Amino acid sequence: MRKMRLFGLVSFLGLAATVGLPASYADGVSVIDDRGAVVSVEKTDRIASVSYFAADTALALGVKPVASTYMLEDRDPDFLLGLIADAKKLGQRASPNLELLADAKPDLIVALRRYTEANANSFEAIAPFVAFSLETYADSDRSIQQLGTLMGKGKEARALNAKFAEDLAAYVEKAPTGDKPSFLFIWGGGEAPWAFYNENMSAAIATALGGENVAGNNPTPHVPDNTAFEMSLETILAGNPDVIFVYDYGPDRPFEANPIWSQLDAVKNNRVIYVKDHWVEAHGPIARQAVLAEAAHYLYPDSFPKPDVRQIAAGIIPAEIQ
Repeated sequence: MRKMRLFGLVSFLGLAATVGLPASYADGVSVIDDRGAVVSVEKTDRIASVSYFAADTALALGVKPVASTYMLEDRDPDFLLGLIADAKKLGQRASPNLELLADAKPDLIVALRRYTEANANSFEAIAPFVAFSLETYADSDRSIQQLGTLMGKGKEARALNAKFAEDLAAYVEKAPTGDKPSFLFIWGGGEAPWAFYNENMSAAIATALGGENVAGNNPTPHVPDNTAFEMSLETILAGNPDVIFVYDYGPDRPFEANPIWSQLDAVKNNRVIYVKDHWVEAHGPIARQAVLAEAAHYLYPDSFPKPDVRQIAAGIIPAEIQ
């Protein structure tokens, strides 16, 4: 059953990766982004990353970004090997500093559609601007392919997508059969955390490995950017997941002070895992490989060794730019 689910998932991804392939124009290369806008570039030597996705993908394709937003200020994510330390810091991905962005003189700005579409004109006044919807598994392959195409590295992008599909299949083959570990992936600093549905990229990876997400499927998948919801502690206790992945966004997590939290099996059994930025920014070639290895280990600690995220990144990023 698990292999059938994986086959369907990979087949769908292969189809999705062919969507939005480029058309060549006299003035460069073009793609249609997730706004439906045609984005044309003549060169991509200087890429600005509004979210870690573009930094992740550009590094995997051998290019260091000149500017990047961050998830948490002053936290340099391991999965990028410190290679954006010298890039201009633009602030949070939801509100990048446009003056600093212009100072970076990018050839291409790569951003999350949901945060930047309303200000597209401001971005386009600085440089060509491509916006991706980065929520689901299919979004990952498609966006890597499109960015690779704009960078003149479409073949290399296809190879990255194929390699991930192969690695996922290998992990699924090795995963134990029998009882499926239940899990939950949450983020939040309020009384109730946000829980991610199966459609979320990281949750989809854990589900493909055989985990059962107590958050379940998105009941309104037609609504864009809707892969998480506020989940009460009472509801979490009712599902009582074996493993809880908590995005480590800082120490402010009031829900952990709720007496219900201590009743959860994952808390009692020391199976609450605090994960880093690549679990939220999981759509790039490096991040998703790290999530795959970590999810496999924490769901099946007796079957998969604890991975080294930096080592995973070093195996993907070309040596000449490390």
